Amino acid sequence: MTMRSPCEKGLSRVLLACIVLAAALAGAPSRAAEYPAKPVTFVVPFGAGSATDQLARALSASITEQTGQPVIVENRAGASGMIAAQHVARAAPDGYSVLITTNTTQAANPFLFKRLPYDPAKDYAPVTLLGRGGQVLVVRADTSYRTVNDLLEQARKAPGKLSFGSGNSSSRMAGEMLKQLSHTDIVWVGYNSNPAALNDLLGGHIDMMVIDTVTGMAHIQSGRLRALGASTARRLPQLPDLPTLDEAGIKGYDMGYWFAAYLPAGTPAAIVERLRALLINATRSEHARSFFANSATEPWTSTPEELVRFQASELEKWGKVVKAAGIQPE
Repeated sequence: MTMRSPCEKGLSRVLLACIVLAAALAGAPSRAAEYPAKPVTFVVPFGAGSATDQLARALSASITEQTGQPVIVENRAGASGMIAAQHVARAAPDGYSVLITTNTTQAANPFLFKRLPYDPAKDYAPVTLLGRGGQVLVVRADTSYRTVNDLLEQARKAPGKLSFGSGNSSSRMAGEMLKQLSHTDIVWVGYNSNPAALNDLLGGHIDMMVIDTVTGMAHIQSGRLRALGASTARRLPQLPDLPTLDEAGIKGYDMGYWFAAYLPAGTPAAIVERLRALLINATRSEHARSFFANSATEPWTSTPEELVRFQASELEKWGKVVKAAGIQPE
């Protein structure tokens, strides 16, 4: 029997390790090219019917058409989106659990809660931005409030008597900014999702909302809700006659929202890029065009690096808003 020297044995182990590594690297593009090879789950932090849910369903239909694989939309509402965000952060980094989310989980929550069960930056592989939109200050159509000033006059006459609801951080902070810039005392009522808050508004249990256009537009168009002002710096194309809140007298008001897709940290870059390509195509699909056209939102995509930079700027912005509003983390 031929004996090998320790040096030869060491070289053999190094050679074997190199072969294994080379095989793994060679297999990565192949796995990405085959992705998705099974059903994909889009995890949504908010309830059915919410803006994020509607967008996720529009994108999922397109990706199924592109790949032939089912895309399951799983709503994990609650805790201001933290349940869904934590679930994806802990999922296998293989591309099959995708967080379709907003600035609520990725920019606002770090300043609204003392402890998060996830890190909005470190726990994810950013994929792409998906869209952006505005919100609208609404009241029931059967109230006497016909302008922003009507509403604020009542709020000043009866401090702490009027209430606003919200089911996500974007909606809440829009309401808090309204209070802050108008120097009024309006009570916040929290919900698991904006559709749930909307139901209570329509039922007369709360007085107003600053609601995303996706959730509120149908009720504005039907006449059940009266829109008083848009939250964005520019008027909404779908409501060109509606003044912005800044135009209505709340100077400096500007509060929009955005959507983005994330995978668990550690997902191979090739799979991130493959999903990004599928999602960008999906934002251009007929399914998504219908969503954007009917919801006063617009498609907005990015590279992963651009999303990282944008998210960092949003974290800075939301930190300032929360501090200025005097909100203590829960």
